Amino acid sequence: MHVQDSRWSSASAITTGGGAVGGTMSAAAGNGRGDARTTPLRVDAQRNLEHVLRAAREVFGELGYGAPMEDVARRARVGVGTVYRRFPSKDVLVRRIAEEETSRLTDQARAALGQEDEPWSALSRFLRTSVASGAGRLLPPQVLRVGVADDGAVVDEARVPQQRTQPGAGELRLVPEQPAAVPTDDAGAAALLDVVGQLVERARAAGELRADVSVSDVLLVIATAAPSLPDAAQQAAASARLLDILLEGLRSRPQA
Repeated sequence: MHVQDSRWSSASAITTGGGAVGGTMSAAAGNGRGDARTTPLRVDAQRNLEHVLRAAREVFGELGYGAPMEDVARRARVGVGTVYRRFPSKDVLVRRIAEEETSRLTDQARAALGQEDEPWSALSRFLRTSVASGAGRLLPPQVLRVGVADDGAVVDEARVPQQRTQPGAGELRLVPEQPAAVPTDDAGAAALLDVVGQLVERARAAGELRADVSVSDVLLVIATAAPSLPDAAQQAAASARLLDILLEGLRSRPQA
């Protein structure tokens, strides 16, 4: 299994905000995404773009965001120049994939929240859907990063929904990679954290979720319960089994 973290370093410019490098990458990202989404493409160019995006999801999901562009091109069966024509830097491609996967998880969470009446059913449906999709392997670290909060520690409430805590207990909480920076995709990350926070709060309020389980715990389950295995059937079976075990660990138990 793989959790995105240090391998994000090659794309760290997109999370620093401001600065010459961050500004340059932001401009490049805007141009790259705008061209890819709004400019009409020839049939062969559109097909190449789809191959590149599919390959990028597979490669980054297996190897992390530190994987080189050459690996993406090789998986897509195109020249590396073709990849760079659509995405002028690796950071642009990384941002595109991370934003799409974050958006997909947000949609899955909203669907579970809106279509399931029972709080535990909503949370477990979201976890099963998201793990099956493999999107957790592609979460950007500014969403996934966790730290152990000390008593009285301040957590950025714009990034993490309000959560009940156990006094005196060290709790895993999501924290920004660089607290002073505001990534350009912060709105997408905040939307995901907000809707997952609603799922967590509902299940906790209903007494079905352990009181010490946080949003970060749920996202860690998504990221770690989807191991990358060479055989698709084995991967699906392993993911389902691991998720069953993790769900049992999340669920509240009656007091003896």
